[in-house]
Amino acid sequence: MGVSTSSPDKGIALVTVDFPPVNALPVRGWYDLADALRAAGRDPEVRCVVLAAEGRGFNAGVDIKEMQRDTGHASLIGANRGCYEAFAAVYECEVPVVAAVNGFCLGGGIGLVGNADAIVASEDATFGLPELDRGALGAATHLARLVPQHLMRTLYYTSRTATAAELHAHGSVWKVVPRDELRAAALELAAEIAKKDGYLIRLAKAAINGIDPVDVRRSYRFEQGFTFEANLSGVADRVRDTFGTDAPPAATDTAATAGTTGTAGTTATAGTTGTADATDTADATGTKGEPA
Repeated sequence: MGVSTSSPDKGIALVTVDFPPVNALPVRGWYDLADALRAAGRDPEVRCVVLAAEGRGFNAGVDIKEMQRDTGHASLIGANRGCYEAFAAVYECEVPVVAAVNGFCLGGGIGLVGNADAIVASEDATFGLPELDRGALGAATHLARLVPQHLMRTLYYTSRTATAAELHAHGSVWKVVPRDELRAAALELAAEIAKKDGYLIRLAKAAINGIDPVDVRRSYRFEQGFTFEANLSGVADRVRDTFGTDAPPAATDTAATAGTTGTAGTTATAGTTGTADATDTADATGTKGEPA
């Protein structure tokens, strides 16, 4: 259990996440993932990294139970900073990162795949940001890299999810395959990339990042300021406790006037299309993911 790195083929590093039951990562897990990705990218023998997950789904965000046990803000800030580091580590990895996405990819999962260089997904994969149903904000920066602007806004405001086939139609998913073929398909793409010159592929990654029209690190940090305000104002707890089903009028809320404090926030899991909702990403122990 945790984050592991293996070498399935020449020039390829496979970074695997395994946090049962739903890959809702604790604070330490996000930092471990960031460390693994950066280490793989620094290895001169590695020319491509595959990011994959064991279990029912690719990622269900942060471990909300860890946050609920904390009466202060330490876990909240820790999750926020950990997610920021993990998302940045995907983007800043010195070599291309191929995300192999199975099942649900929610909240924090969107931050990871949105910053990846390529995505291979299983037929049952779903992608979404149910933040507004969980009292949080964040990762719209990364969803905007997967779907067109207006669709991103609609998915965000409704907490709906999109399928792997839909993302493939938009061009953000390279290939959609049966779940039992996912790992092989991701490694096949990685092997093709790994055939390139190691020095040149690193220059290519740096060059492509350099021409990005949006600074994903700064943009995501901007979002996190609003999430932290939602927590300080109390609206995050109120919405999280009711799963967004019983919210009073917004007259006393201050989310719309938020500043960019640059400080932490959390988000949440699950979609509303029936493919990977809150009940799907929680086991009998009550562990739920809450993306950040």
